[in-house]
Amino acid sequence: MHFSQAVDAISHVTPEQLAALSEVLSPELIEQCLYESGTVTLRKRRLPLEMMVWSIVGMALFRHLPMSQIVNQLDIMLPGDRPFVAPSAVVQARQRLGEEAVRKVFEQTQSLWHQHTPHPHPHPHPHWCGLRLLGVDGVVWRTPDSKENAAAFARTRNQDGAAHYPQVRMVCQMELTSHLLTAAAFDSVERNELKLAAQLIEQTPDHSLTLFDRGFYALGFLHAWQSQGEERHWLIPLRKGARYEVIRRFSKRNCLVSLPVSPQARKQWPDAPEHLTARLVSREVNGQLRHVLTSMIDPMRYPSDDIVDLYSHRWEIELGYREMKQYMLGNRLTLRSKKPDMIRQELWGTLLAYNLLHFQMARMAYSLKGIHPCQISFNQAAGMIIKELTILPAVSPGKVPSVIKAMTDMAPAFVLPIRRERLYPRALKSCPCRYPVRKKNASQLA
Repeated sequence: MHFSQAVDAISHVTPEQLAALSEVLSPELIEQCLYESGTVTLRKRRLPLEMMVWSIVGMALFRHLPMSQIVNQLDIMLPGDRPFVAPSAVVQARQRLGEEAVRKVFEQTQSLWHQHTPHPHPHPHPHWCGLRLLGVDGVVWRTPDSKENAAAFARTRNQDGAAHYPQVRMVCQMELTSHLLTAAAFDSVERNELKLAAQLIEQTPDHSLTLFDRGFYALGFLHAWQSQGEERHWLIPLRKGARYEVIRRFSKRNCLVSLPVSPQARKQWPDAPEHLTARLVSREVNGQLRHVLTSMIDPMRYPSDDIVDLYSHRWEIELGYREMKQYMLGNRLTLRSKKPDMIRQELWGTLLAYNLLHFQMARMAYSLKGIHPCQISFNQAAGMIIKELTILPAVSPGKVPSVIKAMTDMAPAFVLPIRRERLYPRALKSCPCRYPVRKKNASQLA
């Protein structure tokens, strides 16, 4: 049977509280996304576009394999004279599919996945005071040094010169407990993180609390974030040297403040007021006084004792990027595609594959008492899930339930121990280079 049919068979053994994978990545959903993106074909091809979506996901799950081998391994091609598909046919199929269809599949599935992933209230992280915990941060991807990529994507620079690869800057929004991505925006690395984050405002859910790092400290942006919906709160460290006026003091380290919004910020954000009202909470952590700003100005509903500790959970999105680059992509940090549109398609497929793995991990985690997805080892669980998904096409439909049950039974082995406190300050060890540094990039050599 085909790979998608094998995944459909999982629906017969899923827990009642979780939706089946076939319901959130079904052929019908993929066809709908293809129709909405205007990607249709009347010709019956050996590599249908619906199946090519799985090959884009496979690009991220099987980084060590070439594209043609991924298609053959997943068994997603229709029967024909030859038992394999030519590499050129895969490239042409990817070009026909385009990036818009994969983006729509990601957006549709992330919405359904979040709806069908339970977040029990007794746990302190999933819902804090009725708010979903989200994190926003940026990451940089490097692309092959082709002429097309060099023309579309810029390079970062330092005192030693420009980077050796064209780069893409991405900003993602993540639900911090399940590590499921809710939205993403990316462009050339020269694009500011703040401008990319502004594209996520409309996609942010109501009744949520988003944690930012200092790089997103812009009062006009924060005002736009909180005013676009209902109870869309934010939490961010106070910038050093920031000017503010205390309006009301609730306690020694908990007060309501007014921050002046600069004319430049009001010009960039026309709806921004002259002064932004926020809450300043301070607390001593490891001998240092930490200050955070938040839009949660009600001291009765949002206790100050928890707010500073809550900010430490922003690190979950950093761990998510490590899971994506180091574990899922196997430290193969350079993307595959040599053209900008295929780079964007590959990135949407990477995000879709990451959510696919974490949705399966959520099913495993919630089969255990008191365990949540962020407490499951991504490296171990993802390795097993990818292996089982690979062998599913060769498994008879009658044995699929036993395969899925074996995956669930292994869940206790993937529970992470309690994280230890850091004993030494964080530092970066220098790595000696054994080879001479090339002064010119590949795209500059002719």
